[in-house]
Amino acid sequence: MSYLDDGLTLRLWLLARDHKRIAILYAIAITAFFFVGGAAATLIRLELATPPGDLVGDDTYNKLFTAHGVIMVWLFLIPSIPSVMGNFLLPLMIGARDLAFPRLNLLSWYVYLAGGVLTLAALFLGGVDTGWTFYTPYSSMFSNGYVTLTLLGVFVTGFSSILTGLNFIVTVHRCRVPGLGWFQLPLFVWAIYATSVILVLATPVLAITALLVVAERLFQVGVFDPAHGGDPLLFQHLFWFYSHPAVYIMVLPAMGVVSEIVPCFARRPIFGYRFMAYAILGIASIGFLVWGHHMFVAGQSPAASLVFSLLSFLVAIPSAIKVFNWTATLHKGAIRLDAPMLYALGFVGLFTIGGLTGLFLASLSLDVHLSDTYFVVSHFHYIMVGGSVMAYFGALHFWWPKVTGRMYSEVWARIAAVLIFLGFNFTFFPQYLLGLHGMPRRYHAYPPEFQVLNLFSSSGAVVLALGYLLPLVYLAWSLADGPRATDNPFGATGLEWQTGSPPPTHNFNEPPRPPRRVYDYEPPPASASMQAGATREHPLPDAGTTPP
Repeated sequence: MSYLDDGLTLRLWLLARDHKRIAILYAIAITAFFFVGGAAATLIRLELATPPGDLVGDDTYNKLFTAHGVIMVWLFLIPSIPSVMGNFLLPLMIGARDLAFPRLNLLSWYVYLAGGVLTLAALFLGGVDTGWTFYTPYSSMFSNGYVTLTLLGVFVTGFSSILTGLNFIVTVHRCRVPGLGWFQLPLFVWAIYATSVILVLATPVLAITALLVVAERLFQVGVFDPAHGGDPLLFQHLFWFYSHPAVYIMVLPAMGVVSEIVPCFARRPIFGYRFMAYAILGIASIGFLVWGHHMFVAGQSPAASLVFSLLSFLVAIPSAIKVFNWTATLHKGAIRLDAPMLYALGFVGLFTIGGLTGLFLASLSLDVHLSDTYFVVSHFHYIMVGGSVMAYFGALHFWWPKVTGRMYSEVWARIAAVLIFLGFNFTFFPQYLLGLHGMPRRYHAYPPEFQVLNLFSSSGAVVLALGYLLPLVYLAWSLADGPRATDNPFGATGLEWQTGSPPPTHNFNEPPRPPRRVYDYEPPPASASMQAGATREHPLPDAGTTPP
């Protein structure tokens, strides 16, 4: 019996301790938050289509971009791949029956939901206008919005991240099937493990920072407000000490997803597996040391800025290793451009652009010009949305047959992937040019000379929104009427493909066999060009039988 058929009542789902059902609960919640945050983004782009602030007032605009940032960062980007795909796949990938602490896993979802409800309540009751970074002393002493309630929502949500991270760490250490060594683990498991370490070590810093802001607002404790003996730069140090590692909470799992998809659809073992694993650990480690590059114009000493600039360039090295290794994996591969591969290739391209422009911001002299312009907005979205969201959609399509036991429309999935890629570039690449020309971010009215680029950006957002809506339609159709999936429709090599689609309640009817080597794909034969043109109707010999 599959996990989907093991009790169908709402009560059994809401009290489920099965990691797969909890992953589905997370998926439903973050999808709802994604579309609420997307609605705020739509209003922002409509406002910016014309130079005067003629759609909403300045105060409402401030609340809109704050709502968009808070929802997308804290309620979607950070939990999306770890809490949904990590929850579903981690035990399957290591041959375990479940996570180490099933009840704790269920609690983490309820904590996340409670934090999300608190945050949404604050935003809908009257909103907050501080921006998602909550910079002091404005947020601690002067803002009239629902700052306290929003921060409490973020604080509660952080506990969900800590519980999930602890659960994943213990699971990887203690629940692997006998015979599965560390260097037989898929790179997705390495990525989730490194992300969990960041969650456990960095999230408490955010939690105490949020509480300190709340204490200053309620009790006038002198922490960040100079009028009470506080230091506003202390908030920035504490906030970015968490929030820059949080970038890798969003990006490392995405890198893990791409490391699973690329070798499968290139039919080649991942190039430089150990270097890829070490690069994941290197990114997670160095990510704790670069927070000061967000503060080059905040008044910190030139010596500190120089050190943070050097470290910011250093963290680019393990990221570049991963891009080069994905490229080398593709070289001479029998590449199949199925929807998951299109999303993975989109991730590589967009992440590379975002990473290279990040080096601009790590340069002291350039950052003075580019700080607080739309260049920063575009860079952030190329990494977070172009990277993490593309990878999340890639993961959703790659493991959808395993999660649901159904196949989706490959044609519509490819169309959606192309629309998202094109719409994203039309939306955010013009913002690089706007930033280079000096347009500041967070302004709802701007000089007329910036309108053409803003109009391009707003038009691209329409295409991007259509690309995001399409999967909702054809994946819903897949659940209702999609063809049945085989156990391994893509011919992948991980342990999760050794069980049914969808898996049974306890994952495996018998203990799976660890692979001889990870990503054990045979190099393509000389006739690779013929195989590269294989379709779903004529799959590769080792790709399993895929329903038409």
